[in-house]
Amino acid sequence: MAAPGMLRALAPGDAGEVLTLQRAAFVTEAQAHDDPGLPPLTQTLAELRAEIEDPSCRGWTVREAVRLVACVRVHVSDDVADLVRLIVAPDRQGDGIGTRLLRAAEDRLPSRIREIRLFTGERSYANLRLYERHGYRRTHTTAAAGYRLVHLAKQR
Repeated sequence: MAAPGMLRALAPGDAGEVLTLQRAAFVTEAQAHDDPGLPPLTQTLAELRAEIEDPSCRGWTVREAVRLVACVRVHVSDDVADLVRLIVAPDRQGDGIGTRLLRAAEDRLPSRIREIRLFTGERSYANLRLYERHGYRRTHTTAAAGYRLVHLAKQR
């Protein structure tokens, strides 16, 4: 296992690397859910750049040397934060980077945030274990393309 990388704020200039990482990380999710049209796989560079530039979006990255190995994005509105992407390079998954990044994102949210929400596919067993281990509770499910999305929330 490599040494933990440096955490820093996500910047618009990171968009290209984030999109590459996002696509690599979500291939296994697409396979598990038999859905090659997952939004993280179809998002364009322009859409991602616009998301990062949106004032409601907060994000952080982890780099090991020059390589981007993880990223998280959170959309903040009023007293709620929606964690929309927690991504870790496939060869670095299981090394604690996702946990570190999740905690960092939670710790860096504005103090007014009272609830953090997220969702993941019902067959994303490792993701569900991670989120539940960190205090996220299932709230409901919604239909997707032949599977269910599991929605979770954590009170602060």
